[in-house]
Amino acid sequence: MHHERIAILDFGSQYTRLITRRLRELGAFGLVYGPKAKAQDIAGTDLRGVILSGGPNSVLEAGAPGLDPAILELGVPILGICYGQQLLARDLGGQLHRASKREYGKATIQVTDVDSVLFLGMERELVVWMSHGDHVEKAPEGYIVTAKTPGVPVAAMEDRAKRRFGIQFHPEVTHTAHGNLLLLNFLHVCSMKLDWNAGQFIEEKIKETQAQVGTGTVVLGLSGGVDSSVTALLLHRAIGRQLTCVFVDTGLMRKDEMRHVQESFAPFDLNIRWVNAAAKFLDALANVTDPEQKRKIIGRLFVEVFEHEAKSISAQFLAQGTLYPDVIESSGIGGAVLVKSHHNVGGLPARMKMKLVEPLRELFKDEVRRAGLALGLPEDIVWRHPFPGPGLAVRIPGPVTAERVKILQNADAIFIEELKASGWYKLSSQAFAVLLPVQTVGIMGDERTYENMCAIRAVTSEDFMTADWARLPHELLAKTAARIVNEVKGINRVVFDITSKPPATIEYE
Repeated sequence: MHHERIAILDFGSQYTRLITRRLRELGAFGLVYGPKAKAQDIAGTDLRGVILSGGPNSVLEAGAPGLDPAILELGVPILGICYGQQLLARDLGGQLHRASKREYGKATIQVTDVDSVLFLGMERELVVWMSHGDHVEKAPEGYIVTAKTPGVPVAAMEDRAKRRFGIQFHPEVTHTAHGNLLLLNFLHVCSMKLDWNAGQFIEEKIKETQAQVGTGTVVLGLSGGVDSSVTALLLHRAIGRQLTCVFVDTGLMRKDEMRHVQESFAPFDLNIRWVNAAAKFLDALANVTDPEQKRKIIGRLFVEVFEHEAKSISAQFLAQGTLYPDVIESSGIGGAVLVKSHHNVGGLPARMKMKLVEPLRELFKDEVRRAGLALGLPEDIVWRHPFPGPGLAVRIPGPVTAERVKILQNADAIFIEELKASGWYKLSSQAFAVLLPVQTVGIMGDERTYENMCAIRAVTSEDFMTADWARLPHELLAKTAARIVNEVKGINRVVFDITSKPPATIEYE
């Protein structure tokens, strides 16, 4: 475990991940635990504090998630947010009020105690973000009410002697003024060093990996994306030639992908096996049009190829670039204490009997990028957009053929090239071209054409759970479309997708 940690108990709030992110931004390491976590689950010499999240339930309802009383006796500061504050009040003898309707949105609180620890350095009136039904009507014995609103008599409360705090609003949401300062004040109460950073993470993970792997051998599916690339360099620094990376060219990759990855990793002297299995994948996809069937075929073949390589080196460990959002989303509430149910390499069979090495499973995407830069990974890889596991097969609705893959590779390469030249690549979260199963009439020169339609898509997103279409300049769109039509044989029309997620998904299949 890390030398300093804040345990975040997740009671189902939509903002729990934001709490974790805000702590990381402030230099504090936070981990999410489920609502049924016991004191022994979160205890440790590295524990510095506990945050109780908000949640959709009412603490007054039977069966609502509760708090292990022993957590209150761990001797570390505790901050209850919204539902978390109500739990503290209920369990410690305060009075709660069940509202007839929810309060949702911005509200103004009045700070009523000049000696407040949480509101140190703030104005007496603050705009905050509320999202609650019930509220605390009377604070428990030993607590001082430090803030209120006309409708919420206990908007914040503090037991400074026992270092227990409660607030009805959400400091992790950007709509709350000075939310980060409030969290920072809590972290100061926790005596946090606030030294969480990429460099420290790398050194800790090197030692942790060395202890976990020992003299064993590790295999990693290297895709050329930032997650697997950072995993590869981190493990290489930790265990050197005990790591074998396997790059499988499925024939469904970006244009010149294998060459690009080879050039990117040439300076690092990694042990990489380059497997060209394009013919096998394309043959298996012949005449297949159902998206789910495509994914299953590609996943099965990838496992077969990867398993063959792993067996040949007698690997005892499988390394994956699993990230913290993957862990949380794959496990539901409190997912941080569980292992994700799916694998980045498509789901390896249990018969391989390898132990998992997931050095990035505690990081968010932006933290992975910072770690990559600290490890010396080229910026071109660090800032690369996500690429789907099945590759271009899910960007070619309908039959997948070598010819159609080549057409799409060329169109996509032009789009990405123009995005980078214009500066819009970094401003977009994901961008790509799609070869639609539609042919249209066109005129090129004096000749009539009947060729494919290409869609280009660029989105902005913080977490990829939702996404909005990127407002690319018309000049950029015009130049991209002209180049694709003129330079890519087989395309005579380009359209720009302006659909958000939801209702659409980011990928087409």
